[in-house]
Amino acid sequence: MSGLPGASTCPGPGEASDLKSPLGAKFREPLTEARFQQLFGDAEQEAELLAEPRWSRLRRLWRRRARACSGPGAWRLLRARLPPLRWLPHYRWRPWLLGDAVAGVTVGIVHVPQGMAFALLTSVPPVFGLYTSFFPVLIYTLLGTGRHLSTGTFAVLSLMTGSAVDRLVPEPLEGNLSGIEREQLDAQRVGAAAAMAFGSGALMLGMFALQLGVLATFLSEPVVKALTSGAALHVLVSQLPSLLGLPLPRQIGCFALFKTLAAVLTALPRSSPAELTVSALSLALLVPVKELNVRFRDRLPTPIPGEIVMVLLASVLCFTSSLDTRYNVQIVGLLPGGFPQPLLPSLAELPRILADSLPMALVTFAVSASLASIYADKYSYTIDSNQELFAHGVSNLISSLFSCFPNSATLATTSLLVDAGGNTQLAGLFSCMVVLSVLLWLGPFFYYLPKAVLACINISSMRQMFFQMRELPQLWRISRVDFAVWMVTWVAVVTLSVDLGLAVGVVFSMMTVVCRTQRVQCLALGLAEGTELYRPLRESHKLLQVPGLCILSYPTPLYFGTRGRFRRILEWHLGLGEGGKEAPKTDGPPDAVAEPVRVVVLDCSGVTFADAAGAREVVQLASRCRDAGIHLLLAQCNASVLGTLTQAGLLDRVTPEQLFVSVQDAAAYALERLVRRQ
Repeated sequence: MSGLPGASTCPGPGEASDLKSPLGAKFREPLTEARFQQLFGDAEQEAELLAEPRWSRLRRLWRRRARACSGPGAWRLLRARLPPLRWLPHYRWRPWLLGDAVAGVTVGIVHVPQGMAFALLTSVPPVFGLYTSFFPVLIYTLLGTGRHLSTGTFAVLSLMTGSAVDRLVPEPLEGNLSGIEREQLDAQRVGAAAAMAFGSGALMLGMFALQLGVLATFLSEPVVKALTSGAALHVLVSQLPSLLGLPLPRQIGCFALFKTLAAVLTALPRSSPAELTVSALSLALLVPVKELNVRFRDRLPTPIPGEIVMVLLASVLCFTSSLDTRYNVQIVGLLPGGFPQPLLPSLAELPRILADSLPMALVTFAVSASLASIYADKYSYTIDSNQELFAHGVSNLISSLFSCFPNSATLATTSLLVDAGGNTQLAGLFSCMVVLSVLLWLGPFFYYLPKAVLACINISSMRQMFFQMRELPQLWRISRVDFAVWMVTWVAVVTLSVDLGLAVGVVFSMMTVVCRTQRVQCLALGLAEGTELYRPLRESHKLLQVPGLCILSYPTPLYFGTRGRFRRILEWHLGLGEGGKEAPKTDGPPDAVAEPVRVVVLDCSGVTFADAAGAREVVQLASRCRDAGIHLLLAQCNASVLGTLTQAGLLDRVTPEQLFVSVQDAAAYALERLVRRQ
């Protein structure tokens, strides 16, 4: 190792004592934190920063932000909030435009039947699913950073919204409603769904203002996949009454899935043969087409639009056979042309729907951010998680003014967009054109569409979510903890409800993280022969140990949850427990000489942060080591941890010369100290 100015020589073997130094005879002068600041940093400035009051730092930060409010700063902010200003000037029109147009039209064709189908999940008339397939897509095209993301109606959110709508605006017990009463009930339900979209959008904008895009990391991949897979089962069961032609009320709350199954089995003899036949034929067409699109995605220029073909065939069949009048088959009816008048959702409903809007906002952001990240990594570009919060927040907030229900990115249409050759957000504009043509001109063609066909579209669109369970064997081999998180979340979603299952999954996932920090092992280190590297003693017997020197690595944050284990581990290694100064067990070779510890080096490189309780524990450890005659050295503390320890009074127990920049420096100093004592 190259020496620094003033490098000194540590005593070698046989010098001053018979203690053998594994570092050899020569070593540069060990670097303490204070010495390092003198040589390579500005110690006075560092001290001023540590002593600077909090309000002064905030004022300095505010001045820096104020200086950024210049012309170039405003332009940077505008480009950050309107991503088309960044990617549109570099758009490659010749190679990309055709792919975006084909992908956008393909996704738009799928949006039409799926939007109407997911509106039934939301307990609102089908036309509002078309509104939700238009306004959010248009807004995300202008504000989103995910080039391959397709937004609109999403089955999981529609199911969550529908459960909340049925609870807030329940169906009357008598069931037989006149036309006017049905319109009034639908208007109340549309208002409740729009209020939930407004609430979830406002929550996401609040999260954006607080720069909480990092919260997406707390919704781990097992939680999101188990949530969507469990919700798919809810969607399947909730559509059984529509498939069988049974006018059953939707079950809400915990165990709703089992209540629905029990109600369906009880009412099964009253099912409609006509609607059952329509459902069977629809599934017989949709499922094979979905499978063909998946298996031959590389050979097909565009996926086969099975949904729109099924919609057209079923509408023609119902019209020519008069299924609605002869066999009482439920049909979509008249789709109002144009757009609804902008209307602010009732703010009086917000306190009631806030508890439902929060999990919807989290699911929206989690699914959208996860999908955007997957395709951003695949196609080598970056997304801004906070901008995604802003885009989806504005999308839900503004679309709620046009009676839309909560929306997000969707798994099926995003995959379809990529397979069809989409390249940028411009594909969303072509998708909006298709939905717009239906809203303005083509709506009457869907008058005779059976609602059972929409239920079949709901079920067939869940295919990808159901197949996520095939990843469980691989997840078991990779991580048993992640497997447990997946299973706990899935069981909670299926047995309780989607929102409660999400809460259980997130809490359980966080508990596994806490438990893993509790179970971490404090490792005793030894010097690898012929190197200056310190490795855990249990890894190899070719590691050198020095009697009286203990080098410990504690690779976990030091906070109130780990302080007790930290204390017990250090007592065990240093002999500071009830047994007094008896020598602890070691991780070293069996023939290692047991000798009381005289110098201990604590490697803090794995301590990413420390709270007040953890810092006080280190201060108490320093006091106990000093009373027991053990010289404590701290190595490789990061600036945050060192600042916390200093504020807790560590420098009242140790001197600055006991703080080192690396384990090697601390070990060299410890060896020199042991040699001098002998």
